[in-house]
Amino acid sequence: MNRKIESIKKFRLFLLKQIEDLTIPQLNEIPAGYNNNIIWNLGHLICAEQTMCYTRAGLAVTVEEKYLSPFMSGTKPERSLSEGEIKFIKEIFIASPDNLQIDFDNNIFQNYSPSAGIKKVYEIEVNNIDEALDYLLYHEGLHTGYVISLKKLLMGI
Repeated sequence: MNRKIESIKKFRLFLLKQIEDLTIPQLNEIPAGYNNNIIWNLGHLICAEQTMCYTRAGLAVTVEEKYLSPFMSGTKPERSLSEGEIKFIKEIFIASPDNLQIDFDNNIFQNYSPSAGIKKVYEIEVNNIDEALDYLLYHEGLHTGYVISLKKLLMGI
């Protein structure tokens, strides 16, 4: 397994472990002064993976649109998600790195287009799938921190 994809999967397993005892209302809650919630962050990580790897390579995403567009950068939760929707997001959250590994092994990410948006925000270039995986590792860690902070707020810690 690609070491970077394996690390993404480990981040995600760790993150799910951190939130396993939270209720549906807690996963949907947006604390005062914040513009998103825990489940939005999970959806956002899925969205980032899909857009950075598949869309930038000119490939179709592997996740339904309804699980991508609400979680794009610059969005915020517009409604509470149901238990079924949250369960499905958690399933995609864990399964998508496995699918990414299969596609990586099949070498499908050949026609990669550089991401000007990432360079503008973070001043790094993402020119190929290897650099996309580097970026995703940083991004997964960043949002893991956000989720842990949100959980602490919800739990009064």
